Amino acid sequence: MPIKKLKEFLDRNKIEYITIRHSLAYNAQRIAATTHIPGKEIAKTVIVKVNGQMAMAVLPASYMINLRLLRETTGARNVGLASEMEFKNRFPDCELGAMPPFGNLYDMEVYVAESLTEDEEICFNAGTHVELIRMAYADFERLVEPVVLRFSKALSA
Repeated sequence: MPIKKLKEFLDRNKIEYITIRHSLAYNAQRIAATTHIPGKEIAKTVIVKVNGQMAMAVLPASYMINLRLLRETTGARNVGLASEMEFKNRFPDCELGAMPPFGNLYDMEVYVAESLTEDEEICFNAGTHVELIRMAYADFERLVEPVVLRFSKALSA
């Protein structure tokens, strides 16, 4: 079960969370619509390469990543999207594209969009395309220690 590693980590750290099951959905905006959770509260994980190293860029479902801005704010020479082929083996306990934003569990740097820090709680894929975890953003930040930057913009309605 993909969620096992994440739940064990959260339980070991005495984190309060809930799991939310939903119908099969492959993108964060569809998950938001299905679960009736605002897109700004659902964190999507985008795998990027920063100077050749895989990293997680975590942003609200209702936002899009700006790679130029991510490159500028990290001070990196090169930033680009990683292909699924490049990262599929990195998350053996997750369905492809459903990895939780816990780079510390996968030895990856995590960049969080500043806009995601504005809500008390966040929801994110729990390793599958049918289950979310909802928890306090403060707990997420304490466990993951992400770098908070401006690198996204809201999608137009």
